[in-house]
Amino acid sequence: MIETTVDAVEVRSPRTVTTKTPVTEAAQYLRRTDVPALPVLEDESVVGIVTESDIVALVAETDDRPVVGEIMSSPVTTVAPAATLAEAAETMRTAGVKQLPVIGNGVYRGLLSAATLAPYLPRHRLEIEWADEPMSLESVDGREITADD
Repeated sequence: MIETTVDAVEVRSPRTVTTKTPVTEAAQYLRRTDVPALPVLEDESVVGIVTESDIVALVAETDDRPVVGEIMSSPVTTVAPAATLAEAAETMRTAGVKQLPVIGNGVYRGLLSAATLAPYLPRHRLEIEWADEPMSLESVDGREITADD
């Protein structure tokens, strides 16, 4: 079975911010339904990510209006363009994130979301290992019947 890789699907390229971007500006970008998260870049490298959850936590905890660098999630879990979609989904699951910046050769290429992955992956993944011949049945008289019969 050929596995689809991250670079074969269309990843979003939402606006990016820096660590110096005011949180209020980041919140304005995140209000858009097509912007699930904002990668935080410094010198072309992803150093963090800001989500709605980060903004909500800030508002719930303080009246301050800091810069993005003070509330971003860091370090960031990323994915390479050559990773399979199954590997990307597993990375999201184990890291507990819904967005993965795609990094190729040290350069930010876009943002892969769980919503983007959903159509490509089965709802349930079964891994079955056969202990016997796969097409082997037992007849009513106790005789084994195989696919060759």
